[in-house]
Amino acid sequence: MSGDPLFDPITIGTMQLANRIVMAPMTRFFAPGGILTPDVVPYYARRARGGTGLIITEGTVVDHPVAHYSTTVPHFYGEAALARWGEVVDAVHAQGGKIIPQLWHTGLSRLRHKTHNPDVPSISASVITEEDVGAPPLPGGKIRPATRAMEKQDIDAVIAAFARGAADAKAIGFDGVAIHGAHGYLLDQFIWAQSNRREDAYGGPIENRIRFAAELVAAVRAAVGPDFPIFFRFSQWKGHDYNARIADTPEELASILQPLAQAGVDVFDASTRRFWQPAFEGSPLNLAGWAKKLTGKRAMTVGSVGLEDPANFTPGAPVSAVAVANLAPLRRMLESGEVDLAGVGRALIANADWADLVRGGRYDDLRAYDPKAVVASLEPA
Repeated sequence: MSGDPLFDPITIGTMQLANRIVMAPMTRFFAPGGILTPDVVPYYARRARGGTGLIITEGTVVDHPVAHYSTTVPHFYGEAALARWGEVVDAVHAQGGKIIPQLWHTGLSRLRHKTHNPDVPSISASVITEEDVGAPPLPGGKIRPATRAMEKQDIDAVIAAFARGAADAKAIGFDGVAIHGAHGYLLDQFIWAQSNRREDAYGGPIENRIRFAAELVAAVRAAVGPDFPIFFRFSQWKGHDYNARIADTPEELASILQPLAQAGVDVFDASTRRFWQPAFEGSPLNLAGWAKKLTGKRAMTVGSVGLEDPANFTPGAPVSAVAVANLAPLRRMLESGEVDLAGVGRALIANADWADLVRGGRYDDLRAYDPKAVVASLEPA
């Protein structure tokens, strides 16, 4: 033990992590044509060198004709794209870090008008538009065309694409694999009742709406073997609706997460906007805490780590004071075993060495997050 729960080691399957700090997946649109630019390699390596225990890559789309969000998000298929990902893996490992890719299919949320195969309809659980589930129109008043409801062969094809991606991740040398099932993207479109209007085995009650994701996880598990770590990201909120909920009670959440755990998930990545907020009335547990309690699996808490003071949200407070206040409840959650990992997002864009600075108590050296840092973070250190 380190004396600081943020820096205690942990083992997940075949993966041994030096600490509990995880770089959360953050899409940054630096992959023209689906291939990472060369400067993304040192971008990830610097976070590993700065003490981050595990890196989860930005969302990277699987090999399916309508998986893509836009032409500038990375692919996880094709010789050139996979070769560049191999460079990332080697660079992170050279710094002593661990890294897993987040596999992604956007479904209804695909920017069809500005991505690959624009003439091919997007697919989702049901024939709906984003406007049907409350999303605002696109800039200029454009709307996304209605989707095509997935048939069984579509479901099988997407499952196969994720399984291929997971097998490729293992072959390249990644330390595990993450599945994106959150934020209103394809898997979440099946889970959420408002976007799933099916009347077959994949729609209706919760146990049917989770079937697609559970079958996909089982296929990924079969592709990578019994000990290769599988993370699954889920959320209540959607990109267009922060108040959306896939579960109103712990019992409903159990109906969603337990089939995924049985299918092979090792770690639930519970994406929230603020990690310290309780998930349900009557309990202080946050969403990650409930995921662990209901499944017995490892859980990662995510949401404004290092960015806000949970006590008062003081605007303009020094970064050092905010970080100290913000990390106190996080340390309590880790020390009590309520959660196992802490996902750090924007703070790690602003500070490649965030983990080392926190370990050393150098809070005054922390830089505030600035959206411009997304670009600056690619510049040489």
